[in-house]
Amino acid sequence: MTWSVEVRRAPDPGRLAADVREGLTKTPVEIPPKWFYDEKGSQLFDEITELPEYYPTRTEAAILTEHAAELPRVGTVVELGAGYSRKTRLLLESVQPSLFVPLDVSEEPIREAAVRITRDFPAIEVRGIVADFEDELAPLPGADGARMVVFLGSTIGNLTPGPRAEFLRRVFRATAPGDLFLLGADLVKDPIRLVQAYDDSAGVTAAFNKNVLHVLARELDLDPGALDPDDFDHVAVYNDVDDRIEMRLRARRALVVPLLGLEWRISAGEELLTETSAKFRVDGLRTELAEAGFAVVTTWTDAAADFSLTLARRL
Repeated sequence: MTWSVEVRRAPDPGRLAADVREGLTKTPVEIPPKWFYDEKGSQLFDEITELPEYYPTRTEAAILTEHAAELPRVGTVVELGAGYSRKTRLLLESVQPSLFVPLDVSEEPIREAAVRITRDFPAIEVRGIVADFEDELAPLPGADGARMVVFLGSTIGNLTPGPRAEFLRRVFRATAPGDLFLLGADLVKDPIRLVQAYDDSAGVTAAFNKNVLHVLARELDLDPGALDPDDFDHVAVYNDVDDRIEMRLRARRALVVPLLGLEWRISAGEELLTETSAKFRVDGLRTELAEAGFAVVTTWTDAAADFSLTLARRL
């Protein structure tokens, strides 16, 4: 089979600046987590998924391994936030689509995945889409039969309730009645375990968190040392009001950073919010899906109920 890549969104150097300007208006200052993932950040995240404290990736993979054979066959699999599509082998083997559509904001991972998947699954056509799942998703390609939209890794947890509801509505608008939606979501559990998963003993998550400062300095042409990672501590806390992990960077000293024509003044001890990762309850997740127009078919969890995979059908 052949593969192709459609670029719906070319890299926009102004997008980071716009996100930072918006983040500077908030209290605490926010840096969107999507800017973690330059080449170095992606490598560090791959290391995180192998850490003993970080259970989500291996737990989701175990659930998928156990239940993939129960998934119905479809004509098309669409993977949102696909990256290198390393988790999709079991899906493709089980549902046997004729078309696979990886969608990601980065073109290079999609091209690599397309080559690998067409090599390993010669009967499957790959049509990659370079786009941001924060944008409108329609139109999504489709072959004969239903589509299954897949959103794994609990990336849904990086969205706060309002943006999360809008994302689910975008999935609804991009699909047709009878299409399926497979959603991976991390579940509420002991806060100590949650914090450990985001503040590992080897310091890999700390390096991942601080790497966003390198991204800002490089992409916004800051003076060398203007945002020195050594001036910040990595902090992970559990917010039990909103049921979410918050990753922060805490300034060790007062800083004045020339940024986007402004003077960004950071007080000693001030924290920058770099990521939120919501943790869900199964009933609450079902409610959110229902409000967006999806009927839950089934939810699978591991024995410890650490993580969930929910299969829903678009009404």
